[in-house]
Amino acid sequence: MPRVASGARAPRLSGMSFEQIAGLVLVLLVMFVGLAGSVLPAIPGPPLVLAAAAGHRLWFGEASASNLTLAVLLGLVLLSLALDYIATLVGARRLGATWRGLVGAAAGAVLGLFTGPWGLLAGPFVGATVGELLGGREFHPAARAGVGAVLGLLAGLVGKVACCTAMIGLFVVSVLQRS
Repeated sequence: MPRVASGARAPRLSGMSFEQIAGLVLVLLVMFVGLAGSVLPAIPGPPLVLAAAAGHRLWFGEASASNLTLAVLLGLVLLSLALDYIATLVGARRLGATWRGLVGAAAGAVLGLFTGPWGLLAGPFVGATVGELLGGREFHPAARAGVGAVLGLLAGLVGKVACCTAMIGLFVVSVLQRS
């Protein structure tokens, strides 16, 4: 086996069986669908990545990711879900939303799930804006709260993509080290 500069063994796919390589490739395909799901509606991105890793562990046992790695992946899933939810609310709040705007942004985000990609962006904006307008605010400050909700949503999206990318990388490194 070739050696790296530090003298440690470099991970090689040739040390894996055909079944292990095929399983890793299949799981990586599912994980990349999960990564796309971080941005696309109706695909639960980070939970899908975690489910693929857990399935790989169930099938391959000790030749798969470690229990510690799976625990870290679970933590990253929880972090990404929290980032996604909280970032929208914080973004709206930072740009002046009241509780009505926050409720509107949350309701708009839920309704936006059913209307496709544009609805995911427009939903929190419209929801926060309408919530503020119903609370008696003028259009400009209400729209500003809506912009904050959209900026928060985009920040949450970046956080989910970063968590999914870290999850995939951590999984691959763990599998290659253990096989």
